[in-house]
Amino acid sequence: MRSRLFLLWTLAGVFLLTPAFPGVSSSRLIYREQLYRLYHQHFYASPQRIAENIYWLEQALRSDFANPLYALARISNEREWEWYRYLFSMHINLKLTELYLQWGTQYMKFEAFFYNAPWQRQNLESLERAEELFRYALVYWDEAQRWSQEAAPIRFISLDRIQYWEDQHHRIRRGSLNYGRIIERHLDRVAEVRSAFEAMDESTY
Repeated sequence: MRSRLFLLWTLAGVFLLTPAFPGVSSSRLIYREQLYRLYHQHFYASPQRIAENIYWLEQALRSDFANPLYALARISNEREWEWYRYLFSMHINLKLTELYLQWGTQYMKFEAFFYNAPWQRQNLESLERAEELFRYALVYWDEAQRWSQEAAPIRFISLDRIQYWEDQHHRIRRGSLNYGRIIERHLDRVAEVRSAFEAMDESTY
């Protein structure tokens, strides 16, 4: 429960800070493409920056697509429009998967060293946060797979400017892109390290 409140407060903090971003007016951000453009890749991803990107991408998922004239790729017909929408939804869910994984890793404890025993409670709380973030990543990974599956019947279409999304789609179909395996390994490790910390007592250190 404490971990969930931490996540909500962090994302709420980003929402309150949005007027401070130059050129951003919430009254004009109504389409998915607009909100997606607010996503930024950072050389160093602090929790605040990760939360900022998560906020914009989650808002994008809740928003309508812009008219095909304003899409991020050139759309010529309804079939291409359908392909674009499926891949865009898949791509955003993949980015959210990556962001929650990245955020969770910052709280992850991969080993329970005996000399960490004096900070047992803090380490357990950190593991709880990591687990919750990994589980959010799993939700978005499942959604990314679902949208890739929706796009699977569409063949012989390739759109300029979103070829990276198309590559992601094909890698998911082949199984070479599989965040599910990575997340499950992290969750298994969380359980192992948690058990080790919970087993510590006064005699550990």
